[in-house]
Amino acid sequence: MSRCTAPVRGHRTASAAAECPACGGRSRSYGGGFRSYPSYTSSYSSPPYSSSGSSGGGRSSGGGYGSRVRARWSRPGSSVLYTPTEVRELTPVREAVEKQASLDLRDMFLCHAWDDRQGPAKQLHDLLEARGVKVWFSEKDVGLGVPLMRAIDKGLANSRIGIVLVTPALLQRLPNESIADKELSVLLAGARLVPVVHQTTYEALRNVSPMLASRTGLDTAEDSMAEVAAKLAELVALP
Repeated sequence: MSRCTAPVRGHRTASAAAECPACGGRSRSYGGGFRSYPSYTSSYSSPPYSSSGSSGGGRSSGGGYGSRVRARWSRPGSSVLYTPTEVRELTPVREAVEKQASLDLRDMFLCHAWDDRQGPAKQLHDLLEARGVKVWFSEKDVGLGVPLMRAIDKGLANSRIGIVLVTPALLQRLPNESIADKELSVLLAGARLVPVVHQTTYEALRNVSPMLASRTGLDTAEDSMAEVAAKLAELVALP
């Protein structure tokens, strides 16, 4: 039986893999190296994504790095890539968006801690609006003299999906039954919620809200805020 030369020469180049008497011709080039492709199973009748590219590294939130793929809702020519776990978790949210396509709604409701209103929440809002996304954001949608809770109720009812910006400030406020906690309770009741973890971890979130932490979302430790906004914009884009 032919012996593999990987322990001596490695298989990181096409020539080394091709010349291996045991493995020659069996490896496939992908992203500049050689690797086996991870399997992926889905409960959906058709694959919700198409393979395109790869990325190394780990994922603390459990989303799983490895292959990066295009989602089935990606538009032709889109350069936005997702992990398979992100696609799996975001697919029900996308289906909810598609079911509401005929309704005149805001694209998303941005839930955030009060302390973040001029910081990361505004940054995410501005990035989304620059991509044409209609965002309900308390800083601009609650006028002077308007009852805050009533305005939030209307915002939640008239938005396709909800985005929860998970920051250290939000984790501090949730146990105190703040307004953000009430918004979160409504959003958790449906399959229209995407957590965006920023400057904290899913482990820290799990200690405060196990239910929210069970929803795999997006993480700015792995993608920049601009890249997160690009994924969210593509998620709610309709023909």
